[in-house]
Amino acid sequence: MYKIAVMGDRDSIYGFAALGLEVFPVTEPAQAARQLRSLAEGQYAVIYITEALAAQVEAEVDRYRASRLPAIIPIPGVAGNTGMGILNVKKSVEQAVGSDIIFNGN
Repeated sequence: MYKIAVMGDRDSIYGFAALGLEVFPVTEPAQAARQLRSLAEGQYAVIYITEALAAQVEAEVDRYRASRLPAIIPIPGVAGNTGMGILNVKKSVEQAVGSDIIFNGN
């Protein structure tokens, strides 16, 4: 059975533990890259990661972008939304369709 994980700074992710999700508090980019790789190669089908942390380990996140599993989903942290989530949607749509049909180049 697949699991769901949440990665990020402690303040941003501990509320997810109350929902039964497994939380992995990390702040250092090197540690985060190792943790993400470990989760992705394990039993995790969905990995939520704070936008700030995902920006620090973008190369590792991109490594799994074309894979069916796991789905790596950026979420806002306590500092707020950085806009990374919508940029990922835009990038995925451009890749699938071949052009920017959401923002029309803006």
